[in-house]
Amino acid sequence: MDAVRVAVVGAGVIGLSTALCVSKLVPWSSITVISDKFSPDTTSDVAAGMLIPHAYADASIHKQKQWFRETFDHLFSIANSAEAGDAGVHLVSGWQIFRNLPTEEVPFWADVVLGFRKMSEAELKKFPQHVFGQAFTTLKCEGPVYLPWLEKRVKESGGLILKRRIEDLWELHPSFDIVVNCSGLGSRELMGDSEILPVRGQVLKVQAPWVKHFIREGSGLTYIYPGASNVTLGGTRQKGDWNLSPDPEISRDILSRCCALESSLHGAYDMKEKVGLRPFRPGVRLQKELLVQDVRRLPVVHHYGHGSGGFSVHWGTALEATKLVNECVHDLRTSAPKAKL
Repeated sequence: MDAVRVAVVGAGVIGLSTALCVSKLVPWSSITVISDKFSPDTTSDVAAGMLIPHAYADASIHKQKQWFRETFDHLFSIANSAEAGDAGVHLVSGWQIFRNLPTEEVPFWADVVLGFRKMSEAELKKFPQHVFGQAFTTLKCEGPVYLPWLEKRVKESGGLILKRRIEDLWELHPSFDIVVNCSGLGSRELMGDSEILPVRGQVLKVQAPWVKHFIREGSGLTYIYPGASNVTLGGTRQKGDWNLSPDPEISRDILSRCCALESSLHGAYDMKEKVGLRPFRPGVRLQKELLVQDVRRLPVVHHYGHGSGGFSVHWGTALEATKLVNECVHDLRTSAPKAKL
């Protein structure tokens, strides 16, 4: 039996994790990851990689919790293995704080992270402008380490990596039997998806090795995320802004906001400005589509549009995308029983 040839378009955290899932879970498949950008030049490399999910309006809370739990469990097993350092996955504890009482004191993901609890009065004294807080331990994924590790795992499972810009998915026909579209913002042009927009995020990567706890304001706009090699300070949410050049004024504002939460950051050094464009749409696009052109057929699985929540749910949504790929394989085999697959 010939292998089913699967092309995964996109090499951010969504594309590479989907490629790895498909290689593991779709029998008789051969995987090729195709992208014009690889680490360290993807949006995923700029992202802080903290597992704190946000809500997607068009997906049920049950479904979102499943995506988050599957991702957390998967990364937790890596964090507890000898691979943790190579994969850039580690546990980090800290606080989420609020200036006003939140509508939900216990979020839907509270029992997935570790040790979730209400902050004590003594802890809140550290943040005198805030009236409520939550303490918990979650996972952090270092994008510039995790992405090359995923790429390596894809290669080890027999997958190929191809640097190429795709202008039209039909370029991949007939070389591939199924295409998985993980092109993120690229789907605006590639698929004509006008629902997907950039949400510009500017962050600072600084050296402040004494900062060990994450601090996140409840709005998610201001945050301090310590990592293995630096501390990420954020951030911005600038919808529809395509500008990849750092704005010095925004950097000063980010540093000021973060220093107001953690005054020791006045001593941070070796600051680097980074900008990423989050692929935002009303909801994650996870669906099959059969492209038809004359007598040609090209099954496509779309998997993109995670906004700022990609790292928090990437493995869970990759598992769902992989189920759709398996359905496409089944459809190919049943519709063309005499064809070589």
